[in-house]
Amino acid sequence: MPVQRRDDGRETGGATGSREAGGRQEHGLWRGRRETPEERADRRWTELVQEIRVAQTGVQILFGFLLTVVFAPRFADLSDVNRTIYIVTVVLGAAATGALIGPVSFHRIVSGRRIKPQTVVWAARLTFTGLVLLLATMVSALFLVLRVATDDGFVPWLVSGVALWYLLCWFVLPMWARHRYTTRD
Repeated sequence: MPVQRRDDGRETGGATGSREAGGRQEHGLWRGRRETPEERADRRWTELVQEIRVAQTGVQILFGFLLTVVFAPRFADLSDVNRTIYIVTVVLGAAATGALIGPVSFHRIVSGRRIKPQTVVWAARLTFTGLVLLLATMVSALFLVLRVATDDGFVPWLVSGVALWYLLCWFVLPMWARHRYTTRD
């Protein structure tokens, strides 16, 4: 096999170069990336950090807003049920914030220990947990706001519809695509 030059100038190829890097051959063509485990961990970490940035911004804004609600004049007028919903929402927001910031701390503490592939796995788990907690926080916050804004019986139905939309966008569609495009007959 001839030696090839990658975009970054390094050479690849030789007798086993592309096979060892995890590519697979289909119909005579190599599929997948040709990267070392370290390169893959670096790429996956970079992608994960970009994803976390989006989620962190949303959860931090929501959590900051939730923390100020208790100081609003109308807070004293909330019923016990609405106060309980508020407390649950704040705790969910705090947990989501912790899970979504956790990968940064995890990476910083283990940096330089040559365990980036394991770090990426744990950071991905924390991120997924953070997304589930963010979903619960947003549904709970929406439920509280709509309960305070109106006493109509349609609020639980409306919130359930939004929760189903979040589940569809955040989990069902990606899982469907994962199954559809990665499962081989």
